[in-house]
Amino acid sequence: MSTKPRSESLTGLLRIALAATTWGTIPVFVRMVHTSAVVIVFWRAVLAALVAVAVLAFRRQFGALRTLPARRTAAVLGVGCLLGINWVLYLGALQLTKVAVAVLLAYCGPVFVAALTPALTRERFDKRLLLPLALALTGIIAIVGPQELSLSSGRELLGAGMALASALTYAGLVLSSKRLLTGVPVAAYMLGEYAGAAALLLPVVLFLPGPAHAQEWAGLAALGILDTAVTGLLFLSGLRMVRADHGAMLTYAEPVSAVIFSALLLGESVSLATVAGSALVITGGVLVARMRPQPSIEAAGLAPDETS
Repeated sequence: MSTKPRSESLTGLLRIALAATTWGTIPVFVRMVHTSAVVIVFWRAVLAALVAVAVLAFRRQFGALRTLPARRTAAVLGVGCLLGINWVLYLGALQLTKVAVAVLLAYCGPVFVAALTPALTRERFDKRLLLPLALALTGIIAIVGPQELSLSSGRELLGAGMALASALTYAGLVLSSKRLLTGVPVAAYMLGEYAGAAALLLPVVLFLPGPAHAQEWAGLAALGILDTAVTGLLFLSGLRMVRADHGAMLTYAEPVSAVIFSALLLGESVSLATVAGSALVITGGVLVARMRPQPSIEAAGLAPDETS
């Protein structure tokens, strides 16, 4: 059974870590847009899809769309619908419940990926992930603050449920993307995914007020272009190089960078507990990055893919 070279795995993990670090700017840009989560997600998907079209045109890869089997196309569009639901659930959770609760429950996603990998892929559970997962989750708890985790109303309880659902849909997204990306250019996959998300939300968006000011459009542009299209290219091209559970672990860089960006750009304070929690998360990520591929637990590796 073959496995990926160490250099290829490390490159994939670095791309995912860079994407996740950039996602830390999402709360900053979301605060610029004063409308519903559904509208934000719709325009985020539309703008990212336009970037994917531009990338396909630049790389002259539109032919890949015509040769994609109908079942694969339908599956990618379906994953796009799941992506739209995932984004709405997470942003909705942030609006309904405490940020600490939403973040902690949403970031159970990598745990679900690790747990479901043996059931949904040909790869065995990697026991080496137990320590990094424990460090990352402990760090997240320290960052969000245990004192902020109580729920005092039905509204907050609903938000907590949405955050947990976003974690489950995140696991489905990562594992599905890992499978469907094989042999498909990343930009083509992104176009199908974002088109599916936009199509799902369009009927609802038609009846909701949209962005009204230049600042809101600027925030949406940043979300769609930087935090979705650019990071999507990084994340998906990295994901095809590594195990899904290893890649998911590196997304814990997002809450750490979110704290840093919020402090730098929004003037939010950073406590000693936050610094300690961030250190634990980073340590978990470093441990994963240092893991060498093991043929005994890996599925057959993909050949280097020139369609990325």
